[in-house]
Amino acid sequence: MFHYPVEKVTSVLADIIRQNVSADVWQWMEERTVSFTTAQFNTAFALLPRKTGKAIVRFTDEQDRSLQSARPGFVIRGWTIDRLARVWLLLQLDASEKESYFQTIENLFPAAEMQELVALYSALPVLAYPEMWTKRCAEGIRSNIGDVLQAIMCNNPYPSENLSEAAWNQLVLKAFFTEKPIHQINGLDKRCNAELAGVLSDYAHERWAAGRPVNPQLWRCAGKFINEKNFPDIERIAFSENAVEREAAALACWDSNYSPAKDLLNQNKELKAAIETGELTWQTVAGKATLVHP
Repeated sequence: MFHYPVEKVTSVLADIIRQNVSADVWQWMEERTVSFTTAQFNTAFALLPRKTGKAIVRFTDEQDRSLQSARPGFVIRGWTIDRLARVWLLLQLDASEKESYFQTIENLFPAAEMQELVALYSALPVLAYPEMWTKRCAEGIRSNIGDVLQAIMCNNPYPSENLSEAAWNQLVLKAFFTEKPIHQINGLDKRCNAELAGVLSDYAHERWAAGRPVNPQLWRCAGKFINEKNFPDIERIAFSENAVEREAAALACWDSNYSPAKDLLNQNKELKAAIETGELTWQTVAGKATLVHP
């Protein structure tokens, strides 16, 4: 059912919630998980923000390490307490009856308001039967609600672990299109593929043709797949007037086994040295201007 130690994650989340709500609220939450019907569960899920409030969750470094140890990539930094409480509540459902478990959670999606959807998609990494939620995740990527998209795309290990290549590529493309923080996409480097590199190159060409800016992190997905077709793109940014674009070109060439790309990198010994020492990385690029003009 679960592919990680669910009891440990549930315990850590409970500890964090208790630190962030009053004793009366925690008691109310616990009472909602004793012999509840589906209707009672749905009501509790909807009511949680009225009970918990919407303050940003406070937790210790040790609690964060415990979560990462039990469920790598599951990041709650910046979450509100109602979002965390809803995820905890979902973990109280009996997962032993697969179809009943699936339907109880699935039925929450159609009528969910925005913050409920954020919590539901945030819970995907910790739900049982991860293979069952791929269609729902792929459908979420088609959303036009920024907070929902961010919950799916950023600091969420579920998509990279479970989506098909086509759905994954759609997620990454839409993340660029909607200007999400690309460096927060879990598994981005691991799941780069030739098809995605081609799609993003086409996307860059469209933006250049329209005189619009291109996120330099786009080339992070191209490095391993530089070839004679997209190498002119890399040359273009390598000789850009913008320093961040030049850095992105150097990093892409560093990741490449394409000989002309290696030769191009060798022409800029300063950037190559910065990569070798760890001074220049995709993270440092992400920390600079997100969009640069052509």
